[in-house]
Amino acid sequence: MNKDEGRCRLCGKAPLCDGLGFIGYDVPINDPRFGKLYRCPNNPIENDSERRARLRAISNLGAFADKTFDSFRLDGLMLTAHEHESLSLAYQTARKYAERPDGWLLLTGGYGCGKTHLAAAVGNARLDWGDYVLFVTAPDLLDHLRSTFGPNSEVAYDQMFDRIRGAQLLILDDLGAENPSQWAQEKLFQLLNHRYSYRLPTVITTNVEIDALDARIRSRLVDDRVVRRIAIAAPDFRTPRASVQNEITPIASCSGMTFDTFDTRTGLGHDDQANLEFALGAAIRFAEQPQGWLVFTGPYGCGKTHLAAAIANAHHQQQHQFATLFVNVSDLIDYLRQVMGGGSANQALFEQRLRAVRDAPVLILDDLGGSELTPFWRDKLFQLLDYRYTRVLPTVITTARTIEELDKRLISRLLDARRCGLVAITVNSYAERISAGRSLWR
Repeated sequence: MNKDEGRCRLCGKAPLCDGLGFIGYDVPINDPRFGKLYRCPNNPIENDSERRARLRAISNLGAFADKTFDSFRLDGLMLTAHEHESLSLAYQTARKYAERPDGWLLLTGGYGCGKTHLAAAVGNARLDWGDYVLFVTAPDLLDHLRSTFGPNSEVAYDQMFDRIRGAQLLILDDLGAENPSQWAQEKLFQLLNHRYSYRLPTVITTNVEIDALDARIRSRLVDDRVVRRIAIAAPDFRTPRASVQNEITPIASCSGMTFDTFDTRTGLGHDDQANLEFALGAAIRFAEQPQGWLVFTGPYGCGKTHLAAAIANAHHQQQHQFATLFVNVSDLIDYLRQVMGGGSANQALFEQRLRAVRDAPVLILDDLGGSELTPFWRDKLFQLLDYRYTRVLPTVITTARTIEELDKRLISRLLDARRCGLVAITVNSYAERISAGRSLWR
């Protein structure tokens, strides 16, 4: 008897697949494995290295080969509990999806929050399983389709479109960044509608609001029978808040401004001492439990900035428990102005910087109204503060102006006692108090 008789011609082991490399399971009709083919356990992916290399080349994932679940960071710098929770949920959801792709996975969030990494990790995982994966950004997808209309195109439009439309797993990155022409919207809809109708595994990332997309595409994306939508609230890991803090106002330069070093007595009478002690108490309470807004008003040198910096230093010493960002308004404007103009790349960086400040878990904005701003910057500053007001994000503001002298649009926010605590420091500047104290001894 031939020693190979009765063995699989593909692997030489006991026959399971009759040399086909794939097997079907004898299961009831309601079993999810019914009617599907699976790779034979005696024919592991590792035996098909040449095919895997071809699939990786086709996938466009070469530049993202390092984007795996193992390399994804869940310990992002200065993350709040909410941000960490959203990132962890996105990670766990993407990982489960990679194990058994079914329907669509939609990842939303700001620039650099980890959407593309997770999408690529799904693609790399499925490549390891031998799937035909195609990764493409929405703008590049449309460019590829447009190029097929040219006389020198090596691939016909229909062939290219079918290849993308029928991919075993399609990863469409940065949806909404494409040119929203009628042609582009129509092609995207045709592509996504086909995959939606047949529930073909599709991963989509976007940083735009779903309502801003084409209505036909939006209606598919909000169908929770097919689409699992995960919103990532984490900040941009490429421009973390710690870098923003260091580039605008290094906290080390204010390290001496603590609650212990705040002087409530020198050169002051009883009423003025009580005024500063009240302000100090308000700052300490806010540092212990940041809620709503706290606004310090008073003349330059009276101690407003010291108290604001003391709040930041208290959190810094607590290992960023509340991820506080301390910034002077003039420095903030200069920081944002550095990337104004110069094309879409700078515009994206401008938005990233503005978002990092806007979304800080605790924002301390020093010297509001201390410099004259153009209408453009007044609008940007108002938008930032209005965003934080409507979401009740913990915010500390210092200003040498009276409330009535500030932007008229802000006054109603600052006078809202439900969300904002006003502390008026009425003492003279510290320099004047020292001088007055010395003169008493002459």
